[in-house]
Amino acid sequence: MGLFVIVVLTALVLYLISIYNRLVTVRNAARNAFAQIDVQLTRRHDLVPNLVEVAKGYLAHEKNTLEAVIQARNTAVAGLKAAAADPANAATMESLAGAENQLSSALSRLFALAEAYPDLKANQTMMQLSEELTTTENKVAFARQAYNDGVMSYNNAREVFPNNFVSSTFDFRAMKLLEIENAVMRDVPKISFS
Repeated sequence: MGLFVIVVLTALVLYLISIYNRLVTVRNAARNAFAQIDVQLTRRHDLVPNLVEVAKGYLAHEKNTLEAVIQARNTAVAGLKAAAADPANAATMESLAGAENQLSSALSRLFALAEAYPDLKANQTMMQLSEELTTTENKVAFARQAYNDGVMSYNNAREVFPNNFVSSTFDFRAMKLLEIENAVMRDVPKISFS
């Protein structure tokens, strides 16, 4: 009887260790996915000052718009740093999403304004930066999807029975999905037959 109890306890301990290791593995996978978002958002943030510099010469009297873009970019950079320090913190992820949405909105206003200036719209550097920003936005969307998939896997792993006992005992906190609005996806396509 004593040997049976030892075998059962050993099996139980090994099972709990495997649950713990699985939780660590999926949490680290989600954190790695966030690191990919970090790379793409940093690239996005690095492009914004160059875009503003090119636009400055054409939009000198639109100082408020340019300042709003720079302010939104700075807020987004700060939000990214906070989120990168602790991707499991729901408040920092929410703050990051809000800051990125604010930056997207400011950039949309800048691009809408640039449409009214044919010289700026035709500027080679502006076109190149716009294309790089669009490409980066697409990469951010893919990285965000991978992160959200990783977060979903992690949250599922920590919430299912009996993993929920291990996750609550060892403080495996729920992670928050990153929901950044894509201004391009919201815009209605413009069709012209002329």
